[in-house]
Amino acid sequence: MKPYRVLLYYGYSPVNDPEQYRDEHHRLCLRLNLLGRIIISPEGINGTVSGLTADCDAYIDAIRADPRFAHVEFKIDQSNGHTFQKLHVRVKPEIVHSDLPVDPLRQTGVHLEPDEFRQLKNDPDVVLVDMRSNYEHAVGKFSGAVTFDMENLRDLPDHIHEIEHLKNKKIITYCTGGIKCEKASAYLLSRGFENVYQLHGGIIKYGLEAGGEDFEGECYVFDNRVTVPVNAVNPTVISVCFRCGTPNTRLINCASPTCNNHIILCESCGHDHAGTCTDACKADPDLRPYTGSGYYGKQSVGYTPEHGYVSRKK
Repeated sequence: MKPYRVLLYYGYSPVNDPEQYRDEHHRLCLRLNLLGRIIISPEGINGTVSGLTADCDAYIDAIRADPRFAHVEFKIDQSNGHTFQKLHVRVKPEIVHSDLPVDPLRQTGVHLEPDEFRQLKNDPDVVLVDMRSNYEHAVGKFSGAVTFDMENLRDLPDHIHEIEHLKNKKIITYCTGGIKCEKASAYLLSRGFENVYQLHGGIIKYGLEAGGEDFEGECYVFDNRVTVPVNAVNPTVISVCFRCGTPNTRLINCASPTCNNHIILCESCGHDHAGTCTDACKADPDLRPYTGSGYYGKQSVGYTPEHGYVSRKK
């Protein structure tokens, strides 16, 4: 049993004073020595944090003790240490940025639990639709799923025409932890799709509770691990190294700060090409030192969990 936990969760529930709740929540995380990213908005809460097991258990209890978030489900993974370097609790207009004109509290797709999803996903009348960004599904996705070449969820309206011909099918949307699908499935319903479902708890819950069958590759996560294995039944690798083309799941950021693209790069090519995706990037005069991780945290001045940080451009 590993000593740390990683929690992934969200909850749609009205928050009347986000700034006040943000301050209360920040103090709670400080008291429990948690690190991670949490968004508070008038529509609810969205977070992923890491901490010692007892501290994470106390955090879960505190969240659920609030009547607004008693319904929140936590996806819980194990870790040998913190998967974040800092703590950020921020107020934003939405708990997942979408700009979609929908309200998941009023209408959303039918939630499918992992076992229900596993039984239904191969039905010939079903189409799986990935609601994540292009760099996420490049490293892992469900077999046969429709994917969009979009940078983020607010680009979804530009891609609806790609599935307009599937309105007579059962559409099942999925994402990392389920939060994007709350709005994405609602948006599909608003656009005339009638049989819309969503994988409740997303890829992570499906892996934890149903073995991750037929998820190809690995799942992108928004912490220092970058990707995690999901499929314990029939795992495969679908991504290849950007430089040499060999199968690989190692996702990094290009060492060129001008580029900074997410790329698959094997360890050998990472060292041979200084962590870059092209020779032009390798020649960048501002090239960041490549240490093998491919992760480049923001430089900061005087960071403290209590006060955040002041970013400094390199």
